[in-house]
Amino acid sequence: MPFGLSVDPELLQLALTHRSWAYEHGGAPHNERLEFLGDSILGQAVTVMLYRDSPELSEGELAKRRAALVSTVALAEIARGLGLGASLRLGRGEELTGGRDKDSILADAVEATIGAVFLSLGPEIADRFVLDLIAPLLADPDRFTASLDPKTALQQEAARRGLPHPPYETRGSGPDHDRRYTSRVTLDGASGVGRGTSKKVAELAAARDAVAQLRGRSAG
Repeated sequence: MPFGLSVDPELLQLALTHRSWAYEHGGAPHNERLEFLGDSILGQAVTVMLYRDSPELSEGELAKRRAALVSTVALAEIARGLGLGASLRLGRGEELTGGRDKDSILADAVEATIGAVFLSLGPEIADRFVLDLIAPLLADPDRFTASLDPKTALQQEAARRGLPHPPYETRGSGPDHDRRYTSRVTLDGASGVGRGTSKKVAELAAARDAVAQLRGRSAG
Protein backbone atom coordinates (compact mmCIF):
# COMPACT_ATOMS: atom_id res chain seq x y z
CA MET A 1 0.00 0.00 0.00
CA PRO A 2 1.44 3.43 -0.94
CA PHE A 3 2.65 5.87 1.73
CA GLY A 4 3.06 3.09 4.30
CA LEU A 5 -0.64 2.88 5.21
CA SER A 6 -2.06 -0.27 6.78
CA VAL A 7 -5.36 -0.67 5.00
CA ASP A 8 -7.68 -3.59 5.69
CA PRO A 9 -6.55 -6.22 3.12
CA GLU A 10 -10.11 -7.27 2.29
CA LEU A 11 -11.16 -3.68 1.65
CA LEU A 12 -8.09 -3.06 -0.49
CA GLN A 13 -8.79 -6.17 -2.54
CA LEU A 14 -12.39 -5.05 -2.96
CA ALA A 15 -11.20 -1.61 -4.12
CA LEU A 16 -9.23 -3.29 -6.91
CA THR A 17 -12.05 -5.62 -8.00
CA HIS A 18 -13.78 -4.51 -11.20
CA ARG A 19 -17.40 -5.43 -11.83
CA SER A 20 -16.33 -7.55 -14.82
CA TRP A 21 -14.44 -9.88 -12.46
CA ALA A 22 -17.36 -9.97 -10.04
CA TYR A 23 -19.77 -10.87 -12.84
CA GLU A 24 -17.62 -13.84 -13.85
CA HIS A 25 -17.46 -15.02 -10.24
CA GLY A 26 -21.12 -15.41 -9.44
CA GLY A 27 -21.95 -11.81 -8.68
CA ALA A 28 -19.20 -11.33 -6.08
CA PRO A 29 -18.78 -7.87 -4.52
CA HIS A 30 -16.92 -5.25 -6.57
CA ASN A 31 -15.55 -1.76 -6.09
CA GLU A 32 -18.39 0.50 -7.22
CA ARG A 33 -19.72 1.28 -3.73
CA LEU A 34 -16.22 2.09 -2.51
CA GLU A 35 -15.73 4.21 -5.62
CA PHE A 36 -18.88 6.18 -4.74
CA LEU A 37 -17.53 6.82 -1.25
CA GLY A 38 -14.03 7.68 -2.43
CA ASP A 39 -15.30 10.11 -5.04
CA SER A 40 -17.01 12.16 -2.32
CA ILE A 41 -13.94 12.12 -0.06
CA LEU A 42 -11.66 13.09 -2.95
CA GLY A 43 -13.86 15.99 -3.97
CA GLN A 44 -14.13 17.36 -0.46
CA ALA A 45 -10.42 17.07 0.32
CA VAL A 46 -9.42 18.80 -2.91
CA THR A 47 -12.06 21.51 -2.52
CA VAL A 48 -10.99 22.36 1.04
CA MET A 49 -7.30 22.35 0.09
CA LEU A 50 -7.85 24.71 -2.84
CA TYR A 51 -10.06 27.04 -0.78
CA ARG A 52 -7.52 27.28 2.04
CA ASP A 53 -4.37 27.47 -0.05
CA SER A 54 -5.58 29.76 -2.86
CA PRO A 55 -7.46 32.72 -1.31
CA GLU A 56 -6.72 34.82 -4.40
CA LEU A 57 -8.71 32.59 -6.77
CA SER A 58 -12.30 33.21 -7.83
CA GLU A 59 -15.01 30.60 -7.53
CA GLY A 60 -14.76 29.86 -11.24
CA GLU A 61 -11.00 29.38 -11.13
CA LEU A 62 -11.29 27.17 -8.04
CA ALA A 63 -13.83 25.01 -9.88
CA LYS A 64 -11.52 24.69 -12.90
CA ARG A 65 -8.60 23.63 -10.75
CA ARG A 66 -10.69 21.10 -8.85
CA ALA A 67 -11.94 19.64 -12.13
CA ALA A 68 -8.36 19.30 -13.39
CA LEU A 69 -7.29 17.47 -10.24
CA VAL A 70 -10.19 15.02 -9.99
CA SER A 71 -10.71 14.30 -13.71
CA THR A 72 -10.57 10.76 -15.04
CA VAL A 73 -7.34 11.58 -16.90
CA ALA A 74 -5.69 12.94 -13.74
CA LEU A 75 -6.77 9.99 -11.59
CA ALA A 76 -5.60 7.51 -14.22
CA GLU A 77 -2.22 9.27 -14.17
CA ILE A 78 -2.11 8.79 -10.40
CA ALA A 79 -3.04 5.11 -10.77
CA ARG A 80 -0.23 4.51 -13.24
CA GLY A 81 2.22 6.16 -10.88
CA LEU A 82 1.10 3.78 -8.13
CA GLY A 83 1.14 0.74 -10.42
CA LEU A 84 -2.49 -0.07 -9.60
CA GLY A 85 -3.14 -1.58 -13.02
CA ALA A 86 -1.09 -4.67 -12.25
CA SER A 87 -3.15 -5.37 -9.11
CA LEU A 88 -6.63 -5.05 -10.62
CA ARG A 89 -8.97 -8.02 -10.68
CA LEU A 90 -10.58 -7.93 -14.13
CA GLY A 91 -12.89 -10.16 -16.09
CA ARG A 92 -11.59 -11.93 -19.16
CA GLY A 93 -13.15 -9.45 -21.57
CA GLU A 94 -11.57 -6.43 -19.92
CA GLU A 95 -8.27 -8.28 -19.65
CA LEU A 96 -8.24 -8.93 -23.38
CA THR A 97 -9.15 -5.35 -24.31
CA GLY A 98 -6.45 -3.61 -22.29
CA GLY A 99 -8.52 -2.91 -19.19
CA ARG A 100 -5.45 -2.58 -16.99
CA ASP A 101 -4.55 0.63 -18.81
CA LYS A 102 -8.03 2.10 -19.39
CA ASP A 103 -8.37 5.54 -17.88
CA SER A 104 -11.88 4.94 -16.58
CA ILE A 105 -11.04 1.68 -14.80
CA LEU A 106 -7.85 3.09 -13.31
CA ALA A 107 -9.60 6.25 -12.11
CA ASP A 108 -12.38 4.22 -10.49
CA ALA A 109 -9.79 2.10 -8.70
CA VAL A 110 -8.12 5.20 -7.25
CA GLU A 111 -11.44 6.47 -5.92
CA ALA A 112 -12.28 3.06 -4.48
CA THR A 113 -8.87 2.89 -2.81
CA ILE A 114 -9.55 6.26 -1.19
CA GLY A 115 -12.80 4.82 0.12
CA ALA A 116 -10.95 1.82 1.52
CA VAL A 117 -8.46 4.10 3.29
CA PHE A 118 -11.34 6.10 4.80
CA LEU A 119 -13.10 3.01 6.15
CA SER A 120 -9.86 1.50 7.46
CA LEU A 121 -8.14 4.53 8.96
CA GLY A 122 -10.66 7.35 9.28
CA PRO A 123 -11.30 10.74 7.68
CA GLU A 124 -8.13 12.58 8.72
CA ILE A 125 -5.78 9.99 7.25
CA ALA A 126 -8.00 9.65 4.17
CA ASP A 127 -7.74 13.40 3.57
CA ARG A 128 -3.96 13.26 3.95
CA PHE A 129 -3.86 10.30 1.58
CA VAL A 130 -5.76 12.30 -1.05
CA LEU A 131 -3.41 15.26 -0.72
CA ASP A 132 -0.38 12.98 -1.03
CA LEU A 133 -1.89 11.46 -4.19
CA ILE A 134 -2.48 14.79 -5.89
CA ALA A 135 0.83 16.37 -4.83
CA PRO A 136 2.59 15.43 -8.12
CA LEU A 137 -0.30 16.94 -10.08
CA LEU A 138 -0.05 20.22 -8.15
CA ALA A 139 3.67 20.33 -8.92
CA ASP A 140 3.00 20.32 -12.68
CA PRO A 141 3.07 23.98 -13.88
CA ASP A 142 0.92 23.17 -16.93
CA ARG A 143 -1.74 21.29 -14.99
CA PHE A 144 -4.18 24.18 -14.76
CA THR A 145 -3.54 25.68 -18.17
CA ALA A 146 -3.63 22.81 -20.62
CA SER A 147 -4.63 19.57 -18.95
CA LEU A 148 -8.26 20.43 -18.15
CA ASP A 149 -9.17 20.66 -21.85
CA PRO A 150 -5.99 20.66 -23.94
CA LYS A 151 -7.77 20.69 -27.30
CA THR A 152 -9.68 23.84 -26.38
CA ALA A 153 -6.49 25.41 -25.05
CA LEU A 154 -4.77 24.67 -28.36
CA GLN A 155 -7.68 26.19 -30.31
CA GLN A 156 -7.34 29.31 -28.18
CA GLU A 157 -3.62 29.46 -28.97
CA ALA A 158 -4.45 29.18 -32.68
CA ALA A 159 -7.04 31.96 -32.48
CA ARG A 160 -4.62 34.18 -30.61
CA ARG A 161 -2.15 33.77 -33.47
CA GLY A 162 -4.79 34.29 -36.17
CA LEU A 163 -4.42 30.71 -37.37
CA PRO A 164 -7.06 28.07 -38.21
CA HIS A 165 -7.78 25.23 -35.80
CA PRO A 166 -5.03 22.62 -36.31
CA PRO A 167 -5.96 19.15 -37.62
CA TYR A 168 -4.93 15.95 -35.82
CA GLU A 169 -3.24 13.02 -37.52
CA THR A 170 -4.13 9.95 -35.47
CA ARG A 171 -3.25 6.36 -36.27
CA GLY A 172 -3.91 3.08 -34.50
CA SER A 173 -1.69 0.04 -34.32
CA GLY A 174 -1.71 -3.40 -32.75
CA PRO A 175 -4.41 -6.08 -32.45
CA ASP A 176 -8.02 -5.15 -31.73
CA HIS A 177 -7.81 -6.30 -28.11
CA ASP A 178 -4.71 -4.19 -27.45
CA ARG A 179 -5.05 -1.22 -29.75
CA ARG A 180 -2.72 1.76 -29.26
CA TYR A 181 -3.04 5.17 -30.88
CA THR A 182 -0.51 7.86 -31.75
CA SER A 183 -1.62 11.39 -32.57
CA ARG A 184 0.27 14.38 -33.92
CA VAL A 185 -0.86 18.01 -34.13
CA THR A 186 1.17 20.95 -35.44
CA LEU A 187 0.62 24.65 -34.82
CA ASP A 188 2.94 27.55 -35.56
CA GLY A 189 6.07 25.40 -35.56
CA ALA A 190 5.16 23.38 -32.47
CA SER A 191 4.52 19.69 -33.09
CA GLY A 192 2.74 17.86 -30.29
CA VAL A 193 2.73 14.07 -30.06
CA GLY A 194 0.49 11.97 -27.83
CA ARG A 195 -0.19 8.28 -27.28
CA GLY A 196 -3.00 6.39 -25.62
CA THR A 197 -5.42 3.47 -25.65
CA SER A 198 -8.04 5.54 -27.51
CA LYS A 199 -8.03 8.25 -30.17
CA LYS A 200 -9.42 10.74 -27.67
CA VAL A 201 -6.69 10.14 -25.10
CA ALA A 202 -3.96 10.31 -27.77
CA GLU A 203 -5.30 13.57 -29.21
CA LEU A 204 -5.64 15.17 -25.77
CA ALA A 205 -2.03 14.24 -25.01
CA ALA A 206 -0.84 15.63 -28.35
CA ALA A 207 -2.71 18.90 -27.76
CA ARG A 208 -1.26 19.25 -24.29
CA ASP A 209 2.25 18.66 -25.63
CA ALA A 210 1.78 21.32 -28.34
CA VAL A 211 0.36 23.88 -25.89
CA ALA A 212 3.27 23.31 -23.50
CA GLN A 213 5.74 23.90 -26.35
CA LEU A 214 4.02 27.09 -27.50
CA ARG A 215 3.77 28.55 -24.02
CA GLY A 216 7.30 27.57 -23.18
CA ARG A 217 8.53 29.31 -26.29
CA SER A 218 6.54 32.44 -25.43
CA ALA A 219 7.90 32.45 -21.88
CA GLY A 220 11.44 32.13 -23.18
